[in-house]
Amino acid sequence: MFFIIPTRILSTCSRSLLTREVLSETYNNVRRNFHQDTNSNQNFGLLTVSTTKSSSIRSIQSTFDKRNVASLGKTQGRLVILGSGWAGYKLIQDMDTKHYEVIVVSPSTPLLASSSVGTLEFRCILEPIRKYSPKVQFYQAYADTIDLKQKTVYCTSNLERSKNKFSLNYDTLVIAVGANSNTFGIKGVGENALFLKDVSDARRIRQRVIECFEHASQPNITEHEALGLLHFAVVGGGPTGIEFSAELHDFITEDMARLYPDLINLVTMSVYDIAPQILGSFDQSLREFATKKFTRKGIKIRTGRKVKEVNERKLIIEGDGEVPYGMLVWATGLTDNPLTRSMGNQVVKDQSAKRLLTDGFLRVLDKESFQPIDNVYALGDCASIQDYDLPATAQVANQKAVYLRKVLTRIAKDNSMISIKPFKFHNLGSMAYIGKKEAVVDMTPVSNKAKESGRLAWVFWRSAYFTMTVSLRNKMLIPMYWILTWLFGRDISRF
Repeated sequence: MFFIIPTRILSTCSRSLLTREVLSETYNNVRRNFHQDTNSNQNFGLLTVSTTKSSSIRSIQSTFDKRNVASLGKTQGRLVILGSGWAGYKLIQDMDTKHYEVIVVSPSTPLLASSSVGTLEFRCILEPIRKYSPKVQFYQAYADTIDLKQKTVYCTSNLERSKNKFSLNYDTLVIAVGANSNTFGIKGVGENALFLKDVSDARRIRQRVIECFEHASQPNITEHEALGLLHFAVVGGGPTGIEFSAELHDFITEDMARLYPDLINLVTMSVYDIAPQILGSFDQSLREFATKKFTRKGIKIRTGRKVKEVNERKLIIEGDGEVPYGMLVWATGLTDNPLTRSMGNQVVKDQSAKRLLTDGFLRVLDKESFQPIDNVYALGDCASIQDYDLPATAQVANQKAVYLRKVLTRIAKDNSMISIKPFKFHNLGSMAYIGKKEAVVDMTPVSNKAKESGRLAWVFWRSAYFTMTVSLRNKMLIPMYWILTWLFGRDISRF
């Protein structure tokens, strides 16, 4: 026993000295080879890692080579996620922070239409990243440009009174910055219309609705002027535009009507879309049901209409001329944002030149070689898969995020992706709220008979929105505000 203890101590000291020497030599090698290209695995383009267990020196060396020097504390280095919308936030959930140093860069948070008219409070749709995942670093900033060769993201702070610029090196990059609303180059849209993208948009919409009623109630306002102020126009007949129109109709008829009873007969609502029908992706019977319900509620469906110009208080519609409005909400298609636009000379884009093109494993394609760029991924509304175009919906974004999280976890644990399969989307259907506790649910991709409309569909719609919330706190807040709205009406305060 007397001889065993010193021998063990000596063995431990020897291993510690060997490890320090190996680490020192490895780190020096990494510094000398920092700017050299890493080798790619032929099966998935991943960094080659030795699986030989007989040599500890080779194992340590391969680990340092793979992770680069952006983060020496994690085996897989630094994972930078750009965006915290449906795709980005879903990716952060249960992300492997043991092997990745996770950094999120995002300027905003996604929006539920209900918050813009007071059905839900803004805090119900916000999920603080720092509180939800303390091991994830978060920077409230815009990603301006990306240097893919130097593996660097250049950012600008989005904090009030601060426009500081900074850069971040990465080992793995995920681009999930979403997309902007497409104005189609129509004059005046950006200056005069309101959008449905984040919490600040919801706040402006709520303020504008109340301002229109307050302004129309002034004693010096004529009836003709009041008719213009109380015309609420929505451009876009897809699920977003229809849901917002339904929420706004409920807000006006259930809450504003009690506060401004003399004005309610002057209120009009219109939905404009260049397509021949609203909810074009839904089953024909559901489209007809929604159109009939909107018509009965007094919401005018103006399909086949093209907006030519938007003035401060007037829409110019081709064939209809000038149409006065009090508030205009623009809920049409999507276009690229400044970051993805700036990457046009580095990466491949889809046919519309608005979305980044990826392979089946969600890796961004290099513009020169048309080959996937190692450790650079894109998902959500800003990306499209080559020869597998999918709609820009939250459902697609969520499934891509879950898939990529599994891929990154497999890389960290197994160092091999040979058996991985390309991403495959499982369409679970579509749904939209159409007002007065009714909705349409189209699950025909799952089963031809799986479609529903009316109250039962509304219950399903609300249940789906509830399950999409992440934190337990918000799962408790949302039903509470639903009950408060049912008992006392919607919040009409302006702030």
